[in-house]
Amino acid sequence: MCFKILVIEDNEQNMYLMHFLLKSKGHNVIEARDGEEGIQLAKEADPDIILLDIQLPGMDGYEIAQRIRSSPDLTSIPIIAVTSYAMAGDREKAMAAGVNDYIEKPINPVTFLDQIGQYFPKEET
Repeated sequence: MCFKILVIEDNEQNMYLMHFLLKSKGHNVIEARDGEEGIQLAKEADPDIILLDIQLPGMDGYEIAQRIRSSPDLTSIPIIAVTSYAMAGDREKAMAAGVNDYIEKPINPVTFLDQIGQYFPKEET
């Protein structure tokens, strides 16, 4: 089953790796390079899941998550922070901003899809 995934990431190497891994499993990847673009694409594209870097130019991922969560049409979309922020309290701060989970960079290509896979919509029977 393929899903529509919005990746909000400004680092080209990280974007390439996530895009490659997701596409290799047949997912549709939508790319945003900053918060404003990411919020706009979240509203327009209706993604199944959002992968969000925290350290972005202009608006950080905490604010992006809060703004996405404040939009009634977007509250149910899972947001996963994918970030190099790994100090004590960073995970809690991200969760308080509205993310559902937190993956530390560098991502592990072997486990990455399993980590986010639990947030994909379940097939209705």
